[in-house]
Amino acid sequence: MPAHFSHAHPGKRLSALVGCALLLASCTSKPPKTLVTPLPPVAKQPLPDKPVRNNEPVRGVWLTTVSRLDWPPLTSVNGGSAASRISQQQNALRNKLDHLQSLGINTVFFQVKPDGTALWPSKILPWSDMLTGKIGEDPGYDPLQFMLDEAHKRGMKVHAWFNPYRVSVNTKPGTIRELNNTLSLHPASVFVLHRDWIRTAGDRFVLDPGIPEARDWITSIIAEVVARYPVDGVQFDDYFYTETPGSALNDAGTFSQYGQGFASKADWRRNNTQLLIEQVSRTIKQLNPDVEFGVSPAGVWRNRSFDPAGSDTRGAAAYDESYADTRRWVQDGLLDYIAPQIYWPFSRSAARYDVLAKWWADVVKPTNTRLYIGIALYKIGEPAKNEPDWMVDGGVPELKKQLDLNEAVPQINGTILFREGYLDQPQTRKAVSYLKGRWGNQ
Repeated sequence: MPAHFSHAHPGKRLSALVGCALLLASCTSKPPKTLVTPLPPVAKQPLPDKPVRNNEPVRGVWLTTVSRLDWPPLTSVNGGSAASRISQQQNALRNKLDHLQSLGINTVFFQVKPDGTALWPSKILPWSDMLTGKIGEDPGYDPLQFMLDEAHKRGMKVHAWFNPYRVSVNTKPGTIRELNNTLSLHPASVFVLHRDWIRTAGDRFVLDPGIPEARDWITSIIAEVVARYPVDGVQFDDYFYTETPGSALNDAGTFSQYGQGFASKADWRRNNTQLLIEQVSRTIKQLNPDVEFGVSPAGVWRNRSFDPAGSDTRGAAAYDESYADTRRWVQDGLLDYIAPQIYWPFSRSAARYDVLAKWWADVVKPTNTRLYIGIALYKIGEPAKNEPDWMVDGGVPELKKQLDLNEAVPQINGTILFREGYLDQPQTRKAVSYLKGRWGNQ
């Protein structure tokens, strides 16, 4: 392995950051003149009791809010009164939780930061336009608190799911205008407060992960949620460095400023991701050791053809494509759990489900990190030339094989379905009925 260099005393900077985050006085209501975001006031508040922790396996689902994929309903945002919007959104969430409960699902991974906006009243991020149609507009209730209350009432756990670096889902002129219009808000979007942190990658606006202050800023957002809400966990998805061939992240300037001592830009990028994970992990544990920290990376760490420690696969690898050394995070004890997205069937030779699940089981075996497997509910019942198994008998035999393996391998502590909206689709009806029979009575 190449040597990893850290910047001087990251621990000191972190404790200063957490100290500031905990001690800072309340922000004024005026936008900051310097356009520099102060760290938030996150004095720890007594958190209400959470459901008793037990060791039952996780039977989870991701509930997506980006582009309103799972929630809130688009109809709630199109016209109508604020009262009608709130009741539609809250009723939709209650109905979803009732359905999840009937299926035996015990953990919801709720996307609270889909981009550079928030689904809670943040001092750092403006309100998400997913709720009202307009960035920064108060929806009239606190969706994160509402989700926590309703899920905990049903004995279900909630992990707050964050997309750390994404600022917007596109770079259209209308999106730029909406982001610029937040300048008069408090808080304004990071897009206007820290324009120098913003890059384009994958045809989206993102934060440059190589800027230390940007990582501090992300950490302060996590600190705000963990200090203020009784979340059961915090999860990052797989979007670290996310580029496409036609839309690469231009971080040449950042690399020349911060990349001294690294053999390659790739090593430097991986170190930036490492520093964020270390910093967030430490911050969560300082604020509330009971909150679990996990990551849900792409299923392949590295292919064996590149690295003898890798899996016998030929898929896009997190280490080489997202600059995320996910295996090292497990080995370093930075995560309470890892939830690799193993979105292929047993018969997909380039990335077999069983090969990857067992590879990850071996990775976590000598550690205290739990392993949950993310599975592709969204592929069930969908015709696919390379993966015909999802169509056989409504996808039930493939789903059964995957769940059987997860239960048979002692290191696998649960399963997470991607994503909630697919529990209610005609093509998954048979598979969902199978799930209910298998999980619903436990």
